Amino acid sequence: MSKLNSFSKFFTFFVGTVIIVLFWVTSASGQVQLTENSKLAINGIGPIRLGMTVDEASRAAGVKLVFVMNGPDAYSCSYFKPQGELKDIAFMVAKGRIARIDIRDKRITTIRGARIGDTLDRIISLYPGQIQIIKAPLTARPEGNPKNLTFVPKDDADKNYRIIFEKVNNRVYRFRSGKLPEIEYIEGCL
Repeated sequence: MSKLNSFSKFFTFFVGTVIIVLFWVTSASGQVQLTENSKLAINGIGPIRLGMTVDEASRAAGVKLVFVMNGPDAYSCSYFKPQGELKDIAFMVAKGRIARIDIRDKRITTIRGARIGDTLDRIISLYPGQIQIIKAPLTARPEGNPKNLTFVPKDDADKNYRIIFEKVNNRVYRFRSGKLPEIEYIEGCL
C-alpha cells in the first residue's frame, strides 16, 4: 500500500508540474504583438503603451520600431514606425518616450471600433457626450469642411490623454491618440 501511495504522490506531482510548465510556455509564446488587428486606446496600441522607450516598445510589439524623422531637436521630438508591413502607424517620441500614436492605416480601429472612413455621426455615437468638435486649425481653404473631433475621457486617471479624429468631407481620414501636450501638436514634430 505504501508503494501505491508513493506512486500516487509522484504521479500527482508530475502531472501538476507538466500543467504548470505548459501554462508557462503557452503564456510566454502567446504574447500579444503589434498587428493590423491591434486596437488603439487613449494610452497605447496593442502591447505598446505611451511612456515606453522605443526599445521597450519594440520588445513588447515583437517588431522593431525604426527611426523615420525628427523635428528641429531629435531629443525633443522624433518619429518611429514599425519595420515591415504596418507602415501607416507612427510613434511620436518626446524626450525618449512614446508620447503619441498616429494612425493612417484603414485596418486599425480604436477599442470602440472607430476607424478611417467613419462619419461624424458614427464617431459621436461611439463616444456619446465625450466628443469636442472644432474647425481644423491651419486650414487655409474651407473645402470639405475640415474638423477635428476630440475624444475627452471622463475618468480623472485619463484626463491627460486624448484621441483626435481628423475629418474632411464628413469622413475621418486619420486619427491619433496620445498625451497632452503632444497629442495637440498640429504639425507633429515640426
